[in-house]
Amino acid sequence: MLALQRRALILDLVRRDGAVRVAHLVEQLGVSDMTVRRDLEALARSGCLEKVHGGAVATPEATTGEEPGFEAKTGLESTAKAAVAAAAAGLVKPGSVVAVSGGTTAFAVAAGLRDIPGLTVVTNSLPVADLLRGRAEEREAGAPTVLLTGGSPTRSASLVGPLADQAIRSLRVDLLIMGAHGVSEHAGVTSPNLAEAQTNRALIDSAGQLAVVADHSKWGVVGLSRFAVLSEIDYFVSDDALGEDARSVLSREVGRLVLADTTGT
Repeated sequence: MLALQRRALILDLVRRDGAVRVAHLVEQLGVSDMTVRRDLEALARSGCLEKVHGGAVATPEATTGEEPGFEAKTGLESTAKAAVAAAAAGLVKPGSVVAVSGGTTAFAVAAGLRDIPGLTVVTNSLPVADLLRGRAEEREAGAPTVLLTGGSPTRSASLVGPLADQAIRSLRVDLLIMGAHGVSEHAGVTSPNLAEAQTNRALIDSAGQLAVVADHSKWGVVGLSRFAVLSEIDYFVSDDALGEDARSVLSREVGRLVLADTTGT
């Protein structure tokens, strides 16, 4: 396992449980005590967690500047992502124009769009484009038409930058499915990548409605750059492990809170 993958898994455990112990991480990850301590040091320097004697604890609304790659994030909270993706795909109407952002949760939603007839899908995500184009190349009836923006790829396999922004601003879509690095009451929806945040903003401005897809582990996480406030969100799709405080805030601020059932996923 690469260092970035280990750190993404450690961070996920801290967000889920509130704290981790070095001894437990050594056993779970199959690495040395020294390797775990180096990982915790790196995550602490980036503000993702706080080191304590024998382990680490979560920091409230920690600002994260480290962006794991697409592959590193794919396996995190997979059950919750699958439930969120299924619920979000249910918002998409046949024959509509849909934009899908980068990120692994948005990618999971895209997998559920393949059987919705007559869609046009705009995306700045290379994995989403590959997934949907593969369906189109099989010449299956009703396969989505895919429009991929230009731009420069990030570590999360999203195309961003001036070329992407210019292409997106020339378009108009019915619904945007937007992933998130972090969401909080005061910071809104954030990304650790400034260029990606700017491209996400262009996507939001092009959309008639905005659906943010984020499992419960994203709540309270704050990235470097905000690209949306909660009141701009028409649908916030999360899972049933989302905490009561988050539910209260989101129910008050967004158009509609959708909580996917993970028990049957």
